[in-house]
This record gives sequence, C-alpha cells and structure tokens, in this order.
Amino acid sequence: MAPKPSYALRNKRIWVAGHRGLVGSAIVRRLQREGCEVLIAPRERVDLRDASQVEHFMREARPQAIFLAAARVGGIYANDTRPAEFIGQNLMIQTNVIDAAHRHDVEKLLFLGSSCIYPRLAPQPIPEDALLTGPLEPTNEWYAVAKIAGIKMCQAYRRQYGCDFISAMPTNLYGPGDNFDLMQSHVLPALLAKAHAAKVQGADSIEVWGTGKALREFLYVDDAADGLVFLMQHYSDEPIINLGTGTEISIADLALLVCRTVGFQGQLRFDRTKPDGTPRKVMDVSRLSALGWRPPTSLADGLQQTYRWYLEHFATERRSAVASVA
Repeated sequence: MAPKPSYALRNKRIWVAGHRGLVGSAIVRRLQREGCEVLIAPRERVDLRDASQVEHFMREARPQAIFLAAARVGGIYANDTRPAEFIGQNLMIQTNVIDAAHRHDVEKLLFLGSSCIYPRLAPQPIPEDALLTGPLEPTNEWYAVAKIAGIKMCQAYRRQYGCDFISAMPTNLYGPGDNFDLMQSHVLPALLAKAHAAKVQGADSIEVWGTGKALREFLYVDDAADGLVFLMQHYSDEPIINLGTGTEISIADLALLVCRTVGFQGQLRFDRTKPDGTPRKVMDVSRLSALGWRPPTSLADGLQQTYRWYLEHFATERRSAVASVA
C-alpha cells in the first residue's frame, strides 16, 4: 500500500501543461481519479512560448499545482534536422511556465525531463547522479540541453525561493495518443505503423533503422502518468528522480514483438546506414521503487493496447486487424 500523500491533490486546481501530448493526455486521464479540477490551456488560446500569454493564463486560472509536460518532441530524424526548434522552443516553454509558477505562488510543480539528459555512455542502469558527467548523444543533444536547463531552473527556484518544484526523468514512453508519423516519431510507434502497413499491403519485409543491437527501455504512458501523479503526491526534494521499468530490450527483439502484436509475418531489414543512437539506455529506478511505486503494465500488454488505439484512430483496414489482437 502506498504511503499517505504528503501533497494531496483532492479539490486542487491542477494545470496539465501540454494536455494534448502523449504524456499530458495520460496525466489528464489519471487525474480524473483524484477529485481535483483539471485545468488546460489549448494551444490556440495560450502559446506557451509567449511569456505574456502564459502570464495572462496564470493570472486568470490560478493553478495550485502544475504538471509541466509541454515540449517540442520527436525522434532522431526530427532532432537532427530541426535543432533550433528543439532547443529554442523548449527553453521558451519551460522558462515561461516555471517563472510564472513562482511569481503566482503555485504550491507545487513537476517538470518532465527525459532520459536523453544523461551522457551517451552513462553507467547502466543509469543512476540519477550520472547527469552532467559526460558528453550527450549527438542525435538529440539540442532537446537534452533544453531539458537539463529546465531541471536546473527548478532546482535554482527551489534553492533561492523555496519553491516546491521537482523534476522526473521518464524513460521512452509509448501508448494511446502517440505520434505515428515515420519522419517524426520515436522507434516504437514507427515500428508499429510500418508493421501494420506491411501487413495490409502484403509486403514481405519492413525496414528497421540501425543494427537492431541498441538496447532500450519502454514505459506504457498510462503507467507513466500514474507514476507522475504518485511523485506529485509523495516526492519533494531537489534531486531528479527516474521514472521507468528498469527492464531493457534490443531494438531487434522489440521489432519482432511488434510484428507478433500486429500479425505481420514478414522479415526485418536492418538499415545500417541509419544511426543506432545511444548503444544502451536503461534507467536505474531504485529511488522510485524505494518510495513504493512500480509500473503494472508489461510491454506485451502495453503494445496490444497501443495497437488497438492505433487501429481505432489511424488504420484503414480495421476490422481484420482488430481480430488479430483480440
């Protein structure tokens, strides 16, 4: 049984910044069980890159707690081809929200970082104190630098002003609401979209970027949301804290699992001209586990739930494909 919350969410006004994104939408779903008022700031009404618009929203909405999940995100290709967007827009978003949270006396703020903040060759599993101990992975350093700045900003505001601002580092997330655009998505949704298309088209193979040897960790997004709500309730300290499963899988084995989930029986073609990214990345989650939280959803179950969502929202050959995962 989880310990009694040190920060109760019931009857609080909670702003989920980035509510339309993968993790933000999951946090909104999770907060429905907490008896709180969920606040949102639609992009067409509040541009988080604009400090004056953030200021106006904060003055009108008066949130008591904030989940800062808003960010410009994407996979290797997006990071590599749009570095200015990834560093510039993320710095603007998090600076505006964190500073406004301080000035409007927000009780608590949880900033979402990313596992890419850690050095490319960090110790494995990656402990929280590996931060800033070595060079970053070049394919996502722009995003990583912005996220590191957000972490340090939360720590600085905590030290100077006593703000209860905390930072969590989620591992690779996937699930309902993911981005399945092959030019912008992360590896798991890209593989799922490729495998489904190959199945529908009767193709004999799908392409997988890299060698397939890279090792990664994946956390179902609704589990991530549950973990973030848990941290909002139970964690209040300056050090960052990892959020993940502590379990790794090779990209090759992930691709095979995706193909089984989709029902695609063709071959895998590894494009070794494409980068693998960081050779191995799995999180040390012992700090989070010691607080009393563990993710309940297996990768196989999470993939099936994600594929069902994909079929309902994107796929054209839904009926026959749904039968394959029923």
